[in-house]
Amino acid sequence: MAPMLAGPAVDPRVFATPQPVLDTGDGLRLRPWTGDDAPALRAVYDDPAVRRWHVRSLASDDEARDVVLGWAARWGEGDGASWAVVGQEGTLRGRVALRDVSLHDGSAEVAYWTVPEARGRGVAPRALRTATQWAFESGFHRLWLEHSVDNAASCRAAVSAGYAPEGVRRSAVLHADGWHDMHTHAWIAPRPSLG
Repeated sequence: MAPMLAGPAVDPRVFATPQPVLDTGDGLRLRPWTGDDAPALRAVYDDPAVRRWHVRSLASDDEARDVVLGWAARWGEGDGASWAVVGQEGTLRGRVALRDVSLHDGSAEVAYWTVPEARGRGVAPRALRTATQWAFESGFHRLWLEHSVDNAASCRAAVSAGYAPEGVRRSAVLHADGWHDMHTHAWIAPRPSLG
C-alpha cells in the first residue's frame, strides 16, 4: 500500500475570505494595508533605525503605494498576510506580517516593526501575539522570525511575545552596513488537548 500524503496543515480557504481586522484587546488593531497608507509607510522608512534593520528603502509615496498594494495582494494569493498596526485613533503604530507562507507545512516567517513614536510601549509584542493567535487558530503549526543579533530591541519584543530563541544563522542577511548574523526565534502551536 502506498503511503498516504498529508493534506495542507492550513486550509487554503482561510485566504479566500476578506483579510480580518484583529483586535489586541488593549487599544491596538491590526488591519489590512491600503493605498492610503503610502505616505505614512514612506515616512516610517525615512527613519534611520528602520533603514538600519531593513534592507528596503522607499523613495516616494508611489513606491510605498506599490509596496502596500503588494502586501495586500499576497492575502488573496494565499502566500502572506500583512497588517498595519494602528492605535484607537487610527494612527499607524507598526506592522506585523506573515511571509514565506507554506500552507502545506503550516509554517510562516513573521516580520514586524514599530514606528519611532511607538517604540518601547509594547506595540510589537502585542501585535505579534495577536497575529500569532490568529495564525494558530487558522491551522498554522510553526511560526518563526529572525532579527540581526545586534538588534536587541527586536530580540526583547520577540521574547516578550512568546517566541523562543532557537539559534543564530551566521552571516545570513546583507544590510547596508554589511553582513549580519541573524538570531532565530520560533513558536510552535500548542497541541490540542486530548481530554
